[in-house]
Amino acid sequence: MKNVLITGAAGFIGFHMSQLLLKEGYNVIGIDNLNDYYDPMLKEDRLALLRKDGNFTFHRLDIEDKSQMDRAFEKHRPSYVIHLAAQAGVRHSIDKPYAYVSSNIVGFMNILEACRHYPVKHLIYASSSSVYGGNKQSPFSTSHNVDHPVSLYAATKKSNELMAHTYSHLFGIPTTGIRFFTVYGPWGRPDMAYYMFTEAILTGKPIKVFNHGQMERDFTYIDDVVAGISRLMDKIPVENKKWDDRNDNPSESFAPYKIYNMGNNQPVNLMRFINILESILGIEARKDYLEMQPGDVLSTCADTADLEDDIGFKPTTDIETGLAKFVAWYKAATEGQACN
Repeated sequence: MKNVLITGAAGFIGFHMSQLLLKEGYNVIGIDNLNDYYDPMLKEDRLALLRKDGNFTFHRLDIEDKSQMDRAFEKHRPSYVIHLAAQAGVRHSIDKPYAYVSSNIVGFMNILEACRHYPVKHLIYASSSSVYGGNKQSPFSTSHNVDHPVSLYAATKKSNELMAHTYSHLFGIPTTGIRFFTVYGPWGRPDMAYYMFTEAILTGKPIKVFNHGQMERDFTYIDDVVAGISRLMDKIPVENKKWDDRNDNPSESFAPYKIYNMGNNQPVNLMRFINILESILGIEARKDYLEMQPGDVLSTCADTADLEDDIGFKPTTDIETGLAKFVAWYKAATEGQACN
């Protein structure tokens, strides 16, 4: 059985990724520091489910602690690493910038160094659609320029891509970065709009509608995301010795390095999103219309052509189906019945 080390295993994507790989027969080594960016009990509940599988091993440690990370790699010698731990949240990065440098830069450096000294077949890591920043072209393509971030969070994710490329070039570590587009679904993050909207609507509180609803996002359902990552595990990047920076896509290079978008390619207007949620809940939301927030962008839309070309896959869950599944989970969870 192959060992897969997943950082952020108690987080939203990490939990679902761990569940899927356990079902597929992998040994999963989960790492998480269980911080309080949002309710740690939600993370504990996710972990409780994962611990039911004998092939899951958990270490509570911080990726910023190099010695602990090295010990975990030395002990388990993972064949694959899926790095999902990070300080998330665009708006939070304005108020707590050092947390992003510590987790997203220093922490990722420790992952790269561990992969260097305890060689792995493939390092897959989370980037973000936020790296597109001030890009005005749509859909966002991995061939587009990403040199103009509009939040520190985005800047740290762009930095991760640059750091990964350097280690792929210098040490031959095959790395794949995935730019996630607004991932949502059961067991999701309470700081995300779909979660906060659901909670507020069901309790009769107003929801905050930024930019007066004139925004759209490429929502990507969690089951699609982890299925795509699983299929990418054995799509290991190789050197492209004929790569020419004047003509070729910057999502690959002369190093064993690759970048993909992971999105639905179906952006949803914020007001339509709210209307769908209202319909599922059977309640009309009270709305506070507010101005655009610093660090936000008007629209996101993923061009997933290279993902389709390379592994024959693209996310397909529509927003109506995905939100209905989330609401069903949320209602069960608030009644103490959520179990998967």
